[in-house]
Amino acid sequence: MRFGIAISTIIPLRNEPAEQSEMVSQVLFGELFTIIEKKKTWFFIQLAHDNYEGWIDEKMFKEVEQEAFEKMSTAKPVFTNKLLTKVECIKTKEITQLVPGSLLHFYDENTNIFKNNNVEYKLIDAYNKSNDVRKHIVDLSKIYLNAPYLWGGRTPFGIDCSGFTQILYKLNGIDLPRDAKEQVNLGTTLNFIHEAKPGDLAFFENTDGIITHTGVVLVNELIIHASGKVRIDKLDHQGIYNSETKKYSHKLRVIQNIID
Repeated sequence: MRFGIAISTIIPLRNEPAEQSEMVSQVLFGELFTIIEKKKTWFFIQLAHDNYEGWIDEKMFKEVEQEAFEKMSTAKPVFTNKLLTKVECIKTKEITQLVPGSLLHFYDENTNIFKNNNVEYKLIDAYNKSNDVRKHIVDLSKIYLNAPYLWGGRTPFGIDCSGFTQILYKLNGIDLPRDAKEQVNLGTTLNFIHEAKPGDLAFFENTDGIITHTGVVLVNELIIHASGKVRIDKLDHQGIYNSETKKYSHKLRVIQNIID
């Protein structure tokens, strides 16, 4: 079995081994994966953190030995959690800007040094820590405000609804599946909307009863979600009410407490 690690800041994960193929998700700097298949310069991979699969270009990652893969996989994860985090390669002095959710393997908070496989980097920007998961999820969600909707996106430069909820929870040590239809199966179902706390996830269904959308519950009957862009709208027992269009945009199915 072969393994890999992302060395590019953002790698498109594609449905087929071609640049023109649909992007189904994104692989962020430092994320690990298993290599399943190769076709010319394309590799079919399975991500370690959510088992999502797709094709990536060989220029955007490095292969790692199984022992190194296992050590990185089992070490306590540290993620970047600012809009942009500046890091410097110690050997080449090159500067890279990382998006939220990038992995800093073996991060030493005393020296601010971490390793991406065998390459050492130094964190130039401060690392934000928080012990209040719900507050941290809500605070982090605001840095994505007005980010454009992008199918398969996982960054402030383009993100979809389930990528948004997944990355916010990931930054707080909670792993979620990639898609909303699978995220909804986690946690405890709340009976009433007034039971929801900031940071809980609301899920919405289409006319066929299929889960197609999700977002993060805020205070005062509000929700932050990716629909056209990352935005804040009103939430009630019917669903999401868009004050601009004066219409409900999504029908509420259920609210899940995945935190407590």
